Amino acid sequence: MNLKENKYAQYYLCREMMDTVEVIRKFNPATADFIVDSARKTGHILFSGEGSSRIMPAKNAIRKALRFGIPTFVHTEGSHQACEYKLDGYTVLLDSNSGRTKETLMLAKQLKAAGHKDFFGVTANAGTPLEEVCEKTVVLSCGWENAVAATKSVVEQTLLFETVIWKLAGKDIAKELDALADKVEKALTLAIPAEIVDWVRGAKTIYFAGMNDGVTEELTLKTNEITRRKSDFLEGTYALHGPEEVMEDGDIVFVVNPIESEYEKYQTVFGGANVHVVAIDTKPTPFTTIIVPEAGDLQAYVYLAAGWNTLVEIAQADGINLDKPKRARKVGNEM
Repeated sequence: MNLKENKYAQYYLCREMMDTVEVIRKFNPATADFIVDSARKTGHILFSGEGSSRIMPAKNAIRKALRFGIPTFVHTEGSHQACEYKLDGYTVLLDSNSGRTKETLMLAKQLKAAGHKDFFGVTANAGTPLEEVCEKTVVLSCGWENAVAATKSVVEQTLLFETVIWKLAGKDIAKELDALADKVEKALTLAIPAEIVDWVRGAKTIYFAGMNDGVTEELTLKTNEITRRKSDFLEGTYALHGPEEVMEDGDIVFVVNPIESEYEKYQTVFGGANVHVVAIDTKPTPFTTIIVPEAGDLQAYVYLAAGWNTLVEIAQADGINLDKPKRARKVGNEM
């Protein structure tokens, strides 16, 4: 993806993807301080929201919390299901770009009616209904997105949730942000091999396999919104436990950071199903590989950016208007 070329620059989606670089560079970790103070008091965090406002921000934070070994219990749930839970003693973070998402507002109002004091909103706009209900709200610096598919907001939300975990672990994320921004920019501008685009165009279903940290699940959703193609998320090694039964000749599986000890198994299973395999990784693999920069504990953002880049190339090859899906809406279920 190259914004010097009009075929990319004409779309809000591409410009907003590239805006992510500065969003990362300018992110202020102190924004998360009041959430951290609450979590230290309660010892429990629930991240809630719908779609892209929850998938990667919450699941990346949960994986990081478990990897860092913090004592705080961290969980995520969609708002309807969270309404069934007893959340006394939880810090609840409610994420909605629009601040008007029906399910999120329902949970916020239930918490307020119950006298809960540790529930906070995250939005991309000031003065929203969510902000009116929540005890306190973070308004993202990235601003409102014009493209239907959320991109830069996903990254800022994820940084916010992740910063909470880093601070609870006594770690400093601030010094990592400039280097991360450079690596995300490189992943966004990598040349995607034409054969990968051709394989996708010939596939009936696009599969994404990877860890349960939100990256591959978010790319599965973005595949629907950006390329208008069918996709499926295969968590962890789920790809090796039965989906080959319904894979069709010519389908494609993107494996993010494939597990080295499973390389041979991937080759056997996917080879037997006659599907294409593409890895997104920091090093060469036995598969066709999109190689991205190494980013340590913040690697998820670089993988996400490389996936976005790939999806844009696929949509471009199909002549799709990147900003105007036929049915998908900017606010999925608005109050």
